Amino acid sequence: MTADAQIEQAIVAAGATVAPRVTPADVAAAIVSETYTVLPSGRVTVCELTLKNGFTVRGESAVVFIENFDGEIGRRVAKENATREVWQLLGYELRSKLVAN
Repeated sequence: MTADAQIEQAIVAAGATVAPRVTPADVAAAIVSETYTVLPSGRVTVCELTLKNGFTVRGESAVVFIENFDGEIGRRVAKENATREVWQLLGYELRSKLVAN
């Protein structure tokens, strides 16, 4: 189970679902594609997520020593970091909609 799924489970169990909120499903639905780039140093992975409206966010992961580089782990960490940006953007968007009404 992902960290987001665990947090969502705790929120539902606590009954903290009365007010409007951003959910993991909202975040997943906002992402239409993802790309990964390993920088020339071979130690940094960048994940770029493209959202439904065409906006992009990025996250990265890095190792101190090239000997510790693992592509799969690098992609996973970089995507988690990029996804945090999506949460913030959707939270801002939700709050803006609520204030406008």
